[in-house]
Amino acid sequence: MARPALELADIVRQHGAAYRQQHRGSLSYQQLRVLHALEVCRTAALGGHLDACSECGALRLSYNSCRNRHCPKCQSLARAQWLADRQADLLPVEYFHIVFSVPAEIAAVAYQNKALVYGLLFRATADTLRQIAADPKHLGAEIGFLAVLHTWGQALTHHPHIHCVVPGGGLSPDHRRWVSSRRHFFLPVRVLSRLFRRLLLTYLEAAYRAGQLQFFSDLQPLQERVVWSRYVHQARTRQWVVYAKRPFGGPAQVLDYLGRYTHRVAIANQRLLALADGQVRFRWKDYRDPGHTKVMTLSADEFLRRFLLHVLPPGFQRIRQYGWLSNRGRTETLVLCRRLLAAAGAASRPTEQRREEAARRDVWDRCPGCGQPTMVWLGFFLPIVRSSGLFARQSDLLDSS
Repeated sequence: MARPALELADIVRQHGAAYRQQHRGSLSYQQLRVLHALEVCRTAALGGHLDACSECGALRLSYNSCRNRHCPKCQSLARAQWLADRQADLLPVEYFHIVFSVPAEIAAVAYQNKALVYGLLFRATADTLRQIAADPKHLGAEIGFLAVLHTWGQALTHHPHIHCVVPGGGLSPDHRRWVSSRRHFFLPVRVLSRLFRRLLLTYLEAAYRAGQLQFFSDLQPLQERVVWSRYVHQARTRQWVVYAKRPFGGPAQVLDYLGRYTHRVAIANQRLLALADGQVRFRWKDYRDPGHTKVMTLSADEFLRRFLLHVLPPGFQRIRQYGWLSNRGRTETLVLCRRLLAAAGAASRPTEQRREEAARRDVWDRCPGCGQPTMVWLGFFLPIVRSSGLFARQSDLLDSS
């Protein structure tokens, strides 16, 4: 894939220093780390290695990546490995995509208590799906599913929501048969929405009583019990959005979806259009005006502020699996599911995935000059810092080789 004309790293390199200086009193250590990682990603500041073609002698210089999970350039390798591992988990059933989101009042509390409230958001989502699915009036089965946290909207505003990918069915309570959902229908979204609202507000109330929630700035009055109660009541009266998208056509479409969603960051480089005169232009979808892609212009300062809204707490796990897809006992339970579904051919998929990964590695070994798989590793170089600036030029490194 060709390198985009404009990357997030370019914006950080041009405006990151000024942004850090102007907001140094309000930036967290984690946000500062993200800015630095984006700034030095795939530059000489991180070192790298040099390859040469044994046929034509062409040189290829490869800088090391920052591997930060908020960097759009560093997610492709992690995504490929993660998808290879998930390939073995797919079952030959219909899959459903369900999204859980919260109103603005809860989103504001979540932003000031990210680790705690994002964790409660996962918990309420998982408990909602499992409770409704286990109810004999609906599915009457034990389900397994994957959940991914996104915290952004298309305009980079703070909009926490969880995407769930759920197989269309589950195990009976005695684990002796597979219970299939209705075709093109999994669970009623109104029932899911009401239970999700009740559970999350219950968990938030317990956290408030335990003194685990912190409030700053505009939310500081919530420290008063009466104000908090009114605030929660207002959130309870709103309609909480839980919606189910069209079911996937099959396991191949599930993998394609997961590849696009699981390791996504707040904005992809492909959406960036221009950076000029301190203004950033990027594409976005206005879901209130379906079918239309629009262009938004923000100052570089505002663009970086919005991007940094979505920096996750250190160590926070934004991709989680539940039910019989959780790590504990997953392998044995999947074998049982396949046996109950009579899916004997499912075991061959990981081998096909490994072949695809091998093919991609062969492409990387090909020479950029003659196109032959004849690239030979010459050696690595340590991080380079020049007195006149942070980064060495690629031409300087090639000349010195």
